[in-house]
This record gives sequence, C-alpha cells and structure tokens, in this order.
Amino acid sequence: MTLARIHLPRALCLETSSLRIPKMCPSLSLSRTFWASGAKLSLHTKPRMPPCDFTPEKYKTLSYNRVLEIHKQHISPVVTAYFQKPLLLHQGHMEWLFDFEGNRYLDFFSGIVTVSVGHCHPKVNAAAQKQLGRLWHTSSIFFHPPMHEYAEKLSALLPEPLKVIFLTNSGSEANDLAMLMARVYSNNTDIISFRGAYHGCSPYTLGLTNVGSYKMELPSGMGCQATMCPDVFRGPWGGSHCRDSPVQTIRKCNCATDCCQAKDQYIEQFKDTLNTSVAKSIAGFFAEPIQGVNGVVQYPKGFLKEAFELVRERGGVCIADEVQTGFGRLGSHFWGFQTHDVLPDIVTMAKGIGNGFPMAAVVTTPEIAKSLAKRVLHFNTFGGNPMACAIGSAVLEVIKEDSLQENSQEVGTYMLLKFAKLRDEFEIVGDVRGKGLMIGIEMVKDKMSRQPLPREEINQIHEDCKQMGLLIGRGGIFSQTFRIAPSMCITKPEVDFAVEVFHSALIQHMERSAKKSF
Repeated sequence: MTLARIHLPRALCLETSSLRIPKMCPSLSLSRTFWASGAKLSLHTKPRMPPCDFTPEKYKTLSYNRVLEIHKQHISPVVTAYFQKPLLLHQGHMEWLFDFEGNRYLDFFSGIVTVSVGHCHPKVNAAAQKQLGRLWHTSSIFFHPPMHEYAEKLSALLPEPLKVIFLTNSGSEANDLAMLMARVYSNNTDIISFRGAYHGCSPYTLGLTNVGSYKMELPSGMGCQATMCPDVFRGPWGGSHCRDSPVQTIRKCNCATDCCQAKDQYIEQFKDTLNTSVAKSIAGFFAEPIQGVNGVVQYPKGFLKEAFELVRERGGVCIADEVQTGFGRLGSHFWGFQTHDVLPDIVTMAKGIGNGFPMAAVVTTPEIAKSLAKRVLHFNTFGGNPMACAIGSAVLEVIKEDSLQENSQEVGTYMLLKFAKLRDEFEIVGDVRGKGLMIGIEMVKDKMSRQPLPREEINQIHEDCKQMGLLIGRGGIFSQTFRIAPSMCITKPEVDFAVEVFHSALIQHMERSAKKSF
C-alpha cells in the first residue's frame, strides 16, 4: 500500500484544521488518495446538468403509490426494477428522460442498449405516425412494401453471402430461430456458448445463457455447452495489449505486437471443450462480439477468428449475436463481428434495430435459409409487420444521415479515456473497457485481488448517480460492473457531465467508507 498526494476534485471542498498522514487502514484503500485524518469531505455542489431545449408534458396519469399497488397486485413478481424507489418515467426526448415529477435524467443505458438513435427521434416518430395511418398489420401471408424496402436496406449493410433475412420480434426469438437453423443445417445438436453469455431467457435460449441468475433447477435448452469466457481482466490470462479498445487492462504482459499469449491460452481451453464436452460433430457456436449482460467483456484480439475455424472443422456454424453490438454502436464498424475480422454464418440482431419498437432479425446465407425451408414451415405472425419495418427503415436512415456511427467512435473514445482517468485515481475502479458507445466500469475491492465490490456498496453508488441525474446500467456475474451505453446521439458535454457525476459518486463512497473506519 502506497501513499499518494491529496487530490481536490471539482465540485468538492476539503475542510481541515491540519493535515497529517493517516494510519494505514484497509478501508482506506478505496482510493489511491489518502485523506488527512482530520479532513471532512463534503459535497459542495451537484454537477451541473447540460441544457435541454425540450419541455415535457405535465404528468396527469396514475399516482406513484397507485402504480406501486398495481405493480404489486398484477405485474410479474420477478424483481427487475432499478433503485430502492423505482423510477416512474413519463416522457423521453433524444438522450433525456423525464419522470412523473418532471425531473430530468441523462439516459446512459438507453433502455438496456436499445434506444439507438434517441428517444422519440423526430424522423422515426414521423415514419411511425405515417405508417400508423396507412397499415398496421397483415402478417407475412400478404406482401407489403415496408417489409421489402427494409429487407433491401438491411441486406445492403451486410457482406456476402449474408443476404437472407428472417424478421422476428425480439432478441430471444431471433436466437431461438438461429439455434434451429444451426441444428437443421448441420444435422447436429451441440451448441457452444461462453460462460457469462446472454442470448435470451426463452426456454430454448436459456441453455445458451450462462449467467447464474438466469439458470434454474429444471432442464432447459438441451444440447448447449458452456466454455470458458476469454475475459482478459477477470480470467486467468490477460495483459496490457489484448483488447480492441482505446483502454487496456492494468495487467501486464510480455506479448509481442502480433502474438497474444492470453489468446493462445484461451484457445487451448476452447479446444478442451471441443475435445471433452461435445460430440465430434457440432451444430454451432454463439458469441456476442462484446458480452453485454456480463459487463461489457472483451476477448483477446484474434480469439474469435481462431475459434470460428475450430467450430467449422467440427461441422458447426458460427453465430454472431449482434443484439447489443450492432448498428454502429461500436463506432469503428457497423457490426461487432467486423471488429474481429470474422464472417459468421448467421447474424442475430434486435434492440437498436427498432430504437425501442419490438423488432428483431436473423440474417443468414441462402444455403442455410434453404435448408430450414426444406424441413420446417417457419412462420411468424408479427415478424416483419408494416409498423416495425417502417420504423426500422427510419432508424437506418437516421444512423446514416446523422453520422451516428462516426459519433459513436468519436464520443465513445472520448468517454472511455475520461473514465480511464478515474480508474487511475480510484482503487475501487478495477477496469474500464469497451469500444464506441458500449462501455463497462468494473468495481472491485482493490485492484490486486480483483474481488467484486460488495453489492450494497455498488447499489449506493448507483443510487447516488441517479440522484444527480445520471442513469447507468448494471452487469456482470456479481452485478459488479456499471454498463454505459447511451443513445448514439450523445455529445461530449453530456459525457463530461456523466463523468463528473460518476466521479462525485465515487467520492461520496469514499466519504462513507472513511466514516466507517474511524
């Protein structure tokens, strides 16, 4: 444990009669900064929220208490809402959300990485309203132009031979269908996915999802096998050159530029899974280009490329789950799989595809699509409905016209580097990672052990951010990682505000911990 100079963060004041070096105390390892024992740390001002030129309508619906009553009596008892006092939201505008009392929040989680171009984007709204007055629904037994227009636009954004599109309604549904495609095409059963993967929570996809809170005692998702996640921060191997990110782990390595020892070690584990846990011939391998629910986990460069080759040697197909990473969010490329220099056989997508409207898709090759058609009469009542396709087309147009992929690259890199400075300042910020506007901040007891910060402490930091007007997500096996994935219209001044809020929340955490130790 080393002593560091005292930092005076913005928006904070330090009041002390005399400064002296404190006694060594484990609880004070929360930051590289040690505060004088006589110091009193207090919030001076809340970070100033950037301006917004939108005024929400006055809330006139159910009272908050009535909402709580109805929720308790009639809504699923599964606890999913954030915060001790769940937010009751009323209206949204671009990157902003407003609650029933008119409070404004900067939305840095975008409806779980879903609102891609901004809440109620004017162009998307206009497309929805126009289609709403023309035709809502037909099902695929009849043709309608919005579906064909959308299919042409989407297919143009994917490389050959990924040109056949199956439209569905959700990511789970898309991955269900991709599992069926892989098994029908290969005539095999076993499908591999990473530990920590999230591919849906339908009865079928639960086998692919390997996050403990989604597992149950009853059998589900038969024929699915988990393999080690090549996590270069929390896993057994990783170094300072592994990730395709502006920010690397603090773990050191001696790898040459073109040779990653961590990648080689994780590939050996993947081979071990192939040799011991599945049949000689397999159906496929699912991978998120960056794991979302597991806390924005990135793999060593080159891993997926080699893993795809191994899967294909066993007769399997490779599926890229782009539900969270697609549509330009990663900045450098439109699709996450492109950042790994791989070409999957099947791509699944949802969330950002419709900016919050229920919509999803599976894109594959003509060969795989024909194999499904020969053996299964696949039908989806709502898949490709006129409303979804009109909205999907508008989303694609906005991404292009507003240069949102380029904005994700520029603003996302700016934000990553800003948060990386907090990692260097605070001992409890173990890792900052990600690409474009998909960022994870993993909280730890200390950087040496990398043990997760206790949930109750993370909960309080989360609450503090909300109180200052910033909404961020959670992820990781132990809910130890803050997930940041705002709409792609976000600006640098809004990033500055978010970083300042998070910095202030960490300082408040330090103050609470310091009080407990004296």
